[in-house]
Amino acid sequence: MTLLSKNARVAGLLYILASAVGFVRLGYVPKVLFVHGNPAATAGNLVAHELLFRFGIVCYLAGAALWLFVPLALYRLLRGVNQPLAALMVILGSLVQVPIFFMNSVTDIAALLFAHGADFLSIFDKPQRDAFVMLFLSLHHQADLANEILWGLWLLPFGLLVYRSRFLPRFLGVFLVIACFAWLALSVTGFLAPQYEATAYKFTQPFALGEVVTMFWLAIMGAKEQRLEAAASV
Repeated sequence: MTLLSKNARVAGLLYILASAVGFVRLGYVPKVLFVHGNPAATAGNLVAHELLFRFGIVCYLAGAALWLFVPLALYRLLRGVNQPLAALMVILGSLVQVPIFFMNSVTDIAALLFAHGADFLSIFDKPQRDAFVMLFLSLHHQADLANEILWGLWLLPFGLLVYRSRFLPRFLGVFLVIACFAWLALSVTGFLAPQYEATAYKFTQPFALGEVVTMFWLAIMGAKEQRLEAAASV
């Protein structure tokens, strides 16, 4: 295994691990515990399944911490293609995104406090506390929705680097650029027309699968050193 292919596989494995860990809170927990339009049922689920919800918070933070290293690993792989683009990829993909994840975990803690009805919250009755639970979970979603702009934007320099690299298939670069605009479309729809967000999600997610294809390609196939050598000889 060449050093180039090793770097590609390390980046791919980190990409998969960070995405899988983060998905627990982003995808699994809301589907299992949150009841749309029913604050009382949602608050009850948080209390009844508190360990799962707390596990989701931990996964959210762990995924964010792991994500610090994903763009850095990709930078090590792709900096030889175009260093300014690679630096932009790290800024958009790591330095700006990750702090939002950490700050956003506070909304989950607030929702859990209101669900339990701590002593200092006794001035609020149960329906009010349930409403606050839904409010903080909604704020969490809105912050993720804003962060989706960055989830999309970092894929643009990433996709261009892959496309120009010659040691990774060009179609992966095209997929990543398409995924960039899919995330942007989902975020903009969520803010401008939230009633269509679920519909937009169904339409955009197939286009966002370019990320999934890329991470597994990197982890399994690595990079083709001979393509790099052939490009250099030309």
